[in-house]
Amino acid sequence: MPPPPSPSSRAQAHVNLASGQASHEHRGRRGGTAWRRGVPAGGGTGQAGEFVRPLAATDTGTYRDGMAGLPIVGVDIPDPAVSQTAHVPKPAWLRVKAPGSGKTSELRALLAERRLHTVCSSAACPNMGECWSAGTATFMILGNECTRACRFCDVKTAARPNPVDLDEPERMAEASALMGLKHVVITSVARDDLDDGGARHFARCLRAVRARLPDVTLEVLTPDFLGSQDSISTVLEALLEGGKPAVFNHNVETSERLTPKIRSGAVYRRSLEVLQTAKRLRPEVRTKTGMMLGLGETDDEVIQTIKDARAHDVDILTLGQYLRPSSWNHEVMRYVPPAQFDEFAAFARTLGFAHVEAGPLVRSSYHAERGVG
Repeated sequence: MPPPPSPSSRAQAHVNLASGQASHEHRGRRGGTAWRRGVPAGGGTGQAGEFVRPLAATDTGTYRDGMAGLPIVGVDIPDPAVSQTAHVPKPAWLRVKAPGSGKTSELRALLAERRLHTVCSSAACPNMGECWSAGTATFMILGNECTRACRFCDVKTAARPNPVDLDEPERMAEASALMGLKHVVITSVARDDLDDGGARHFARCLRAVRARLPDVTLEVLTPDFLGSQDSISTVLEALLEGGKPAVFNHNVETSERLTPKIRSGAVYRRSLEVLQTAKRLRPEVRTKTGMMLGLGETDDEVIQTIKDARAHDVDILTLGQYLRPSSWNHEVMRYVPPAQFDEFAAFARTLGFAHVEAGPLVRSSYHAERGVG
C-alpha cells in the first residue's frame, strides 16, 4: 500500500473533487482526514471484526477501493449547468415552521446523550417534528462519515471512517423505547471499507430494536452494498425475523443520466438490481425507492425513472424537492411546484405502486409508517 498522500496532494484531491473551486480549508470541513493513523497497511478489522479493505490513493488524488475499484471520492463530476434558481428565492410552498422547541428539544437531548445520529436532525429535515410526533424516526448507523461523496449530500467523507460501534444497537433500541416509537427506520452512511458494507451491523441494530420493542414495525434504507446479494440477504433475514410487515428501501436518488454526476460510486442499474434482488429473495418484504427532483432531470426522465422502479418490483415510491445543503453541493436546478408532484404521483399509481408519497417537502422517510401496509 502506498504511503498517505502529502498535504499538497490532499489539497489537489479536493480541488479536483470540487471542480477547482474549493479551498484547502473546505477539504477539511467536507472530508475530515481521509487517512487515519493506526490502520494496518494491508487493511484491518473494526471492533466488530469486519474486515477493512485496503485502500490506495491514485496519482489523481482519488481514493479507490483496492479490491473493487470503487471511486470513493469522484473527481470526474462536472460543474452543474446554469441553474434556473440561482437568484430566485425559495417559493412559498417550501417555507415551513421550525420544529417546536419543547418535545423536539427533549428528544434531541436524549439522542445526543446516547451518541446517536438521526437523519431527521442531521439533515435538518423540515418534517422532523411531524414525524417524531407520529412515532417515526430515522437512525443513521455506522457513524457520520461516508466513504462516498455524493453531490447532493452534506455528510462528511472519509476513506477510513471510524470502527464499527458495537454498543450502538443497544443504545438505539433504548432510545427508540424512550421516544415511544412505533415505526423505526434504520439507514447508514456508505461503508465500502467494510467487507459486507455494514450489513451485519444493520442486522445487529434490527434485532436489538425488535428485542426491546416487539410490536414496532421496521424499515431499512440501505446503501447499495456494491450489489452484494449476501449483504442484502443478511439485512433481509434480520428485518423479517419478527414476522411483521417490513420495508426494504434503497434510493435511486436521480435519473440514470445524472447518476454519474451526482452519486459518487453509484450505478443506476445496480441500484435497481438491489431492489429487485431484495424482492426476489423475500417476496413478502415491501421494497421502496426515492428520487429527488431539481438536480437537472427532465420531466421525461422522472417518468422513466418511475417506470424503471416499478419494472424492478418496487412497491413504494417517494418524490421530493432537492434542496442544496451547502455551497459545495450541486445547485438546485429548478423548484418543482406541488401540482407537478401530484401529476407524477398520479402517474406512479397507474403503474401499480402500493404507496406513493410525493411533494416538495417529502423526504425518503416522510410518514414512512404509512407505507408498511
